[in-house]
Amino acid sequence: MNWIKYSINTTTEAEDIVGAALMELGIVSIEIENNVPVSGEKQGGEYEELQPDLPEDMGLSKVSFYLGEEEDHESLLLQVKAALEELRETMDIGEGTIDTSVTKQEDWINNWKQFFKSFYIDDILIKPTWEEIAPEDKGKIFVEIDPGVSFGTGKHETTQLCIRQLKKYLKTGDEILDIGCGSGILSIIANKLLDGKCHLVGTDIDDDCIASTYENFEVNHISKDAGDFYVGNLIDDKDLQDKVGYEKYDVVVANILADIIIAMAPAIPPTMKSGAYFISSGIINFKEDEVKNALEAVGLEIVEINHQGEWVNITAKKN
Repeated sequence: MNWIKYSINTTTEAEDIVGAALMELGIVSIEIENNVPVSGEKQGGEYEELQPDLPEDMGLSKVSFYLGEEEDHESLLLQVKAALEELRETMDIGEGTIDTSVTKQEDWINNWKQFFKSFYIDDILIKPTWEEIAPEDKGKIFVEIDPGVSFGTGKHETTQLCIRQLKKYLKTGDEILDIGCGSGILSIIANKLLDGKCHLVGTDIDDDCIASTYENFEVNHISKDAGDFYVGNLIDDKDLQDKVGYEKYDVVVANILADIIIAMAPAIPPTMKSGAYFISSGIINFKEDEVKNALEAVGLEIVEINHQGEWVNITAKKN
């Protein structure tokens, strides 16, 4: 199958906001291209794959997304154009025009791998499955990931925010719920942090993500029995809610979109034990208050709010 690539011509200042607008429309696989030079202190290391001899930075950026041939392009593009016009009323988004091109599925699945290199989140090494572990990294906590067609290499700020909160709040023997599990990276890291002394349950609306999660369990030498993962939408799927269970979890984590967290808020506390924590990210900064209000409205206490770039992590507790 071929994929249609739509590229929005915008500015580097607006690229994160344009990307967030796409995510609010349910477009979660986003590619950003710009010529912003890498600062001197970041040359090499985790950034060594970036080329220092980029063309001159003119402050321009392309924010791209892909749609399959069978999807409803016309309807979604109308929504994208409306969102761009709404943004244009409050900020400079540049041209705001949309270019179109075609890419084959094998390119979509494989060609991006050249840009995914090993990197650290604090003391945790995230390593693609196709790279060998460096001698100096042996003996450290590391996670091997092949995202496949699912979302989640760990490089995005929202994933990193969630990982740091998991390190803070997890404890041995926890029951953990991963909502919107993607590639399974958060579940795998939870398992590694607790040396396998936990039980994981995860959900995602895409069955490819469930398959990817189990594949990544295998490459990380985690037993399939360590977790149960289900396809479905926790917002309104009663059968899924029953499978996930009630008053069961010590930690619930959701690295998803703000509007989904808001819609899902009533379904979250029933899954949690008294004293449990809900760790949420994927929240663009201008949605912070809406998410906070939605969580407080269902009886959760906000205990911590963290920011990284344009993104927000909100941790709440069930008393």
